[in-house]
Amino acid sequence: YENFVAQELASHGHDLFYFSNRAQGELDFLIQKQNHVIPIEVKSGKDFERHNALSNVLSNPDYAISKAYVLCNGNFENRGKIIYAPIYMTMFIERKQPMQRQIFRIEMTALK
Repeated sequence: YENFVAQELASHGHDLFYFSNRAQGELDFLIQKQNHVIPIEVKSGKDFERHNALSNVLSNPDYAISKAYVLCNGNFENRGKIIYAPIYMTMFIERKQPMQRQIFRIEMTALK
């Protein structure tokens, strides 16, 4: 599951980061949206509501995290700062920046 989420987030332009702290635990992914950090936990089992590291980070006022995602086998649900979403909804997590329109100009004068 984590590999799928990493590939999907990277394909949508997210830079992926990992968080590990001895006192607070490990988070699977961190992404940045504007000036905000959004933690993402990936859970494959039925106990997806148990996420000690995520709870520790969200309760730390120094981090000022406003929302987090738990990607799991459950249904979509929003509980406080945590958004629980089915794993297949990874593709809908906001992109870092919208893609800019690209303009291509082809030089064809040598083809005369």
